[in-house]
Amino acid sequence: MIPFNHLGWIFKYIGPLIYPHTIRESLCSFLIPLSRSASVLDLGAGTGVMSEFAYACREDLQFTAVDPAEGMLKFSAEYVQTHKANAEALPFDTSSFEAILIGEALHHFQDVEKSLQEIVRVLDDEGRLFIYDFDSSTFMGNTLCRVEKILGEPGNFFAPEVLKQRLESHGFSVSISQFGYRYTIAAQLL
Repeated sequence: MIPFNHLGWIFKYIGPLIYPHTIRESLCSFLIPLSRSASVLDLGAGTGVMSEFAYACREDLQFTAVDPAEGMLKFSAEYVQTHKANAEALPFDTSSFEAILIGEALHHFQDVEKSLQEIVRVLDDEGRLFIYDFDSSTFMGNTLCRVEKILGEPGNFFAPEVLKQRLESHGFSVSISQFGYRYTIAAQLL
């Protein structure tokens, strides 16, 4: 298993460099319809890089970060409220967030189905979900999946269409944007 709890300092400085500009643009477009001061959850946040990118687009939003590794969370920006928790058991009331962001983290979740149930529970009516991950149907995505599994990670990578179907079964409308071996999903509860 990757020792994320001890790697926060690396991810804080290297993490932002590996997010392509196109992914950041996609995130900014996703955030436009959110209401002023909307509550946003950065799930599997690590050092909060998705919150930082989102903050650069919308400073008015209220950011909360969740990650099981406190050693990652301690590198989050001061405007982010942090909580040590797993995606499968979120410490929030029902309908607590207008949006959830998941950047390069879904593949680390132990139980994706339970995590999706929790996501639906904590999103408010017509809540929005943004996911950025690697496409397992591509050579590079498949390679990354294999490496993660060798390192003891769950390696729950999905082809975009497969993840789209799973999200639709939980009541989301889903739009996919492909960026080579990476993709984003912008979804909204119906």
